[in-house]
Amino acid sequence: MTDITIFLGPPGAGKGTQAEKISEKFNIPHISTGVMLREHVENETELGLVAKEILNKGNLVSDELVTSMLIERLENDDCEKGAILDGFPRTITQAESLNIEGLNIKTVILFEVNETELIKRMVERGREDDTEESIKVRLDVYRDETLPLIKFYDDKDVLKTVDAFGDIDEIFNHISGLIKT
Repeated sequence: MTDITIFLGPPGAGKGTQAEKISEKFNIPHISTGVMLREHVENETELGLVAKEILNKGNLVSDELVTSMLIERLENDDCEKGAILDGFPRTITQAESLNIEGLNIKTVILFEVNETELIKRMVERGREDDTEESIKVRLDVYRDETLPLIKFYDDKDVLKTVDAFGDIDEIFNHISGLIKT
């Protein structure tokens, strides 16, 4: 059974940056559904063309599509010792799909950052889909669909919280201490 660490938090909270560092330290893959989707968009695959239209409006692609793409990725040999999920799950339905697949959710790390800082970070990273309007839509979607995951994982006693505003190395050290190997 693959041991999973989930990085949960709003877009722009630093999940990807920290996941890369944690991935290197613990020698487990960092799997970002956002990166997977952007690769499909850049390669103009059938999925990518559909995803681009949805993402440019600030909305999320379907649970079924993302879940099947993720499960396929987790079957790779490099996930044998575990994986860090960044950007998944975003909804209770997605979280429940992980249970159905028999994955072992060891730790869920919640990244907390204030909204003003999030918007600033996202605009500065300069992605095509990071307009102020689409950012606000994504934050609204996060609040509506993803925030219930906090209670979901807290009830399972796997939720840990990190103040994700500050020095990257200090945040990394805090997260490293929370990872169960």
